[in-house]
Amino acid sequence: MFSIVIPSWNNLPYLQLCVESLRRHSSQAHEIIVHLNEGTDGSLEWVKSQGLKYTRSDKNVGVCLAVNHLFAQASHDWVLYMNDDMVAAPGWDTALLEAIASQPSELVMYFGTLIQPETGGHPNLIKQDFGRSPDTFDEAAFLQHFRADPRGDKNGACSQPTLVHKKWWNMVGGYSLEFSPGMSSDDDLLMKFCVAGCRTFRIVGASRFYHFGCKSTGRIKHNLGGRIFVMKWGITQIEFHRRYLPALANGTATTPDNPSANVRGTWLGKLRRVGYALRYHYPLEDIEAWDPKPGNGQWEQGN
Repeated sequence: MFSIVIPSWNNLPYLQLCVESLRRHSSQAHEIIVHLNEGTDGSLEWVKSQGLKYTRSDKNVGVCLAVNHLFAQASHDWVLYMNDDMVAAPGWDTALLEAIASQPSELVMYFGTLIQPETGGHPNLIKQDFGRSPDTFDEAAFLQHFRADPRGDKNGACSQPTLVHKKWWNMVGGYSLEFSPGMSSDDDLLMKFCVAGCRTFRIVGASRFYHFGCKSTGRIKHNLGGRIFVMKWGITQIEFHRRYLPALANGTATTPDNPSANVRGTWLGKLRRVGYALRYHYPLEDIEAWDPKPGNGQWEQGN
C-alpha cells in the first residue's frame, strides 16, 4: 500500500472531493495523511470526522515544510504526494504498482498523468474539461471519458502526483526549505534525485487524475524560485528540462563517478548567477508573506 500525503490550505470542497475519489477508486486501503495549513474553513472538523490522519499548523507554512512533515508521518515505504485540487480516476494505483514491479531499483520517480481544462500547450498534460470547481465537476463524464486519450507511459517528469520511495526522499532531504513556500521546489527535488543517481523518471499513462489547477498558489506571494534554482545549481530550469533531464531519463547522459559532477554549470547559468547577484536581493516581505514569525507556529496532529 501507499501513504498518500496531501497539503491543504482552507480548501475544504476540493479536499473532500479528492479524498472521496481516493477512497472510491483505489484498489487498496491506502493510508491518507492531510496537512492543514490553518484549517479554519471547517477542514479540521471534517478530517477529524472522517478519521483521517492529519497534521495542522495554525499558519500557512508553505508546501515545502508541510510535505516534509507529512512524509515524516508516513507508515508505508512508497509515498504519493498529490494536491487537494486533484481527483483520482479508477486504476490510478494499480498502474503505479505495476510500474514499481517493473523496476528493480527503489531509486525512481513516478508521476501520474494529469487531465486539465487548460494545459498551456504542455505535451505531458491531457486537455479535457470536466469542470472548473467541485460545484461544476461532471463526475459522470469524467468516469466515462478519462481514458479517451490513448497515451501510455513516457520517460520524463511532470508535477504532482509524484510517487517516490521514502528512503530516497529522506536521503536527498525532501523539499529544500529555501524554496518555501514552494515555487521551483519540484525542479530542485528532481535535480537532487538526479545527483543521487536516479535515472528512471516515468510519467505513468494509466495513472490518471483530474486537476482543477492552482487553487492555492494563486493566493500567496511567490518566492523567487527561478533565481534560487540558478544560484544553487548553476543552470537555469529551462536548461535542466531541455538538456539534462531528457538525457538522464533516456539513458544518454554520462554519469560521473562523483555525484556532484552530474551538474555542470553552463555559460548561461553563470551569467544569470552574476546578474542575479548584482541586481537582486530577497526582500523581507517575500518571506513574511507566508512564514510565521519564529516561535509563533503552533502544530498539532491526530490519529
